Amino acid sequence: MDNILEKHSFLEKQILELKKEKNAVILAHFYQDEEIQDIADFVGDSLDLSRKAANTEADVIVFCGVKFMAEVAKILSPSKIVVLPDLRAGCSLEDSCQPKKFEEFKKLHPDHKVISYINCSAKIKALSDIIVTSSNAQKIVENLPTDEKIIFAPDKHLGNYLNKLTDRKMVLWNGSCIVHEMFSEKQLIKLKVRNDDAEILAHPECPEQILNHADYIGSTSSLLKRVQVSEHQKFIIATEPHIIHQMKKNEPNKTFIPAPTSDGTCSCSNCPYMELNTMEKLRDCLLKLSPSIQMSEELIFSAKKPLLKMLELS
Repeated sequence: MDNILEKHSFLEKQILELKKEKNAVILAHFYQDEEIQDIADFVGDSLDLSRKAANTEADVIVFCGVKFMAEVAKILSPSKIVVLPDLRAGCSLEDSCQPKKFEEFKKLHPDHKVISYINCSAKIKALSDIIVTSSNAQKIVENLPTDEKIIFAPDKHLGNYLNKLTDRKMVLWNGSCIVHEMFSEKQLIKLKVRNDDAEILAHPECPEQILNHADYIGSTSSLLKRVQVSEHQKFIIATEPHIIHQMKKNEPNKTFIPAPTSDGTCSCSNCPYMELNTMEKLRDCLLKLSPSIQMSEELIFSAKKPLLKMLELS
């Protein structure tokens, strides 16, 4: 045990020394492992992290998250070096929406405005009119004319949730997050019965049958705030369970239970892509400044336009 702690301490020291040497800033998404969250300069959701990085004097951005998040950082800070500990850290939502097929889908609805959830590739952003996050999606959709025809991509569950909130009939791309689809309604009901004093918090990427049981639905940042203002002392968390690390930090005396999957556990609801990033890979990408995010100026320009439109409308 002592050897493991000693090795971890040495690894942390290496990372911090390299961060100083390279004039780097380390960003970690809420869904990263606890040790990566703890060594990061900023922990948050993808857009918030990219904004913070853009406002630093750092030459290098290390994005501990998934590829589309690192792409957003590069779009907002094109002059900075942006590295990702493991370039294979993708996203099932991004994978579900490939540019060629999406272009064909758009052609079927030529009179529709395209709103894309930020969880998509830079190429899909470039094919979109507006980008949204789970925090601002409702406000942006409601700001558009009621007769505006809309394609919403790539998350069908978030799109369906927004259709209900806004009384719209947006055309939905058939994509979803593998993490949020793992949750079991049957097991969630059983867990709630055993913990009837718990408040169920859910991310809107969850399927409708999970959202139907939620006491509160919101983005990652919104769920964290809810935990702090709620009078409840116990919570069932229906999103990627690594967010509980920040919840415990903010409210150490409250109890947090990950929402169960079909086998009654939370083990399957860890994001397999986020878990590809490790402390060793974090050190190595700082050392080598690789793998880095490479994008053409044309793609950066095209993908930035709908991001700026989002900022204008939110």
